[in-house]
Amino acid sequence: MIQMFGLRRLNPGTIASVRRWLNAVTFSLAVLSILPSLAFASESINGSTKPNIVLVLMDNLGWGELGSYGGGILRGAATPRIDALAEEGLRLLNFNVEAQCTPSRAALMTGRYAIRSGNGSVPFFTQVYGLTQWEETLAEVLARVGYRTGAFGKWHLGHGPGRYPTDQGFDEWYGIPHSSDESAWPTGDRFREGSHPAATPSSVLRAQRGETAKVVKTYDLNARATIDREITNEAIRFIRSAADDGEPFFAYVPYTAVHYPLLTEQEFAGATGNGQFADVLTQMDHYVGELLDTVDELGLSQNTIFIFTSDNGPEMFLPAHGFSGPWRGTYFTGLEGSLRVPFILRWPGRVAERSVSNEIVHQMDIFTTLVALAGGALPDDRIIDGHDQSAFFQGKTAESAREGFVVYVGETIFGVKWRNWKMMMKEVARGAGEPLVEYTVPLFYDLHVDPKEEHPMDPRVLEDLWVRYPMSDILKTHLQSLRTERPITAGTPDPYSPES
Repeated sequence: MIQMFGLRRLNPGTIASVRRWLNAVTFSLAVLSILPSLAFASESINGSTKPNIVLVLMDNLGWGELGSYGGGILRGAATPRIDALAEEGLRLLNFNVEAQCTPSRAALMTGRYAIRSGNGSVPFFTQVYGLTQWEETLAEVLARVGYRTGAFGKWHLGHGPGRYPTDQGFDEWYGIPHSSDESAWPTGDRFREGSHPAATPSSVLRAQRGETAKVVKTYDLNARATIDREITNEAIRFIRSAADDGEPFFAYVPYTAVHYPLLTEQEFAGATGNGQFADVLTQMDHYVGELLDTVDELGLSQNTIFIFTSDNGPEMFLPAHGFSGPWRGTYFTGLEGSLRVPFILRWPGRVAERSVSNEIVHQMDIFTTLVALAGGALPDDRIIDGHDQSAFFQGKTAESAREGFVVYVGETIFGVKWRNWKMMMKEVARGAGEPLVEYTVPLFYDLHVDPKEEHPMDPRVLEDLWVRYPMSDILKTHLQSLRTERPITAGTPDPYSPES
């Protein structure tokens, strides 16, 4: 080697120095060759062997809003960060949710139909609502296996002592207990504070596990404009803190966008020139990008499951009405536009890039799947409706663990979905202001040929009514389960137990 470089005339001391230099270079190259595996090992140590979880839940974001789902510039604003996220992982075309905010969040947190926990409908007429202490949330299960848990954003699963996120397994929470439409109350000239004990302005709250929640400020229109900025900041702080301490973490980030009223922080106001919705879409994409950057900069991407989805289909009220893509309907209906929302999952090395599927998955499955991936144990003293989709998400099987589910709107069964078929006994065209139609004979839709559910009497459908058998089985099994385990009555206070 030395002779090859013409060094044979050098004195022995110089030759020895060159040898030491070559050895150092050889060692450095060897180290460089294993750096990728060392980096992955470092991530595993920093986040433990358990995967970190970031679960972003948008509010009323329709199926067709993102560029990766056919929206983006079509809606007045590109969504490059979220679209890139879709390229880095799995994008589901048939991810389904409950039809209203509270039921959707209850199903996500418990892995159960919302009717079981007494949260089948948005609580229009009661102040006592949300999850009883008896329910086992995703945060509680993950906390038992060593996760640091934080919730940052809209809760909508109860308020007051015993019903906040920090009473349900989360170590900390910053956000709002109810819905963003209440932000208009304090500045409204017709608001009569004090006219009823329940008619009080909503607040932005901060809470730690085991402590009383503290009011940060009134949730008025000024706070509405900045709340998602604050949510992002709090989530980033939490992720950095957990990473510094080497703890696996579950960061639940339920944003308030794109729920009415549509307001942005000053930086994004008028940014697109295409109206408020486009500005909110741009802001949303930017904030999600900041969360992704944080995970990546901390070297946690390989060991972090990053999920982006929505609680419901699009907004129905003008001028904030959303876009459901090829589907018909808004939230508060049983139509596909109500049930299908975006779902993107990134987990480098475990979930294949640029994967797309039209297999049925329900938000209840997220509970069961994340518990399995985190090495937790499902509660065995209650019915869990979620299916473990870990093999499907990781490409070990091309088929979802679920073939169908019962379609609820509020506390009422509207129909059943099975594979590409729907059997509907009740329908409503819009979530409000439209009559409920109940059919003497169920209507059947083949979503492959009729995605907007407009032609139930299509002869092709009538030729395939054998599909009523598997759909009827799903419904009968579910109804039997409600007799086996009696649902909790809406408004049930704590303490609750099935024997009470």
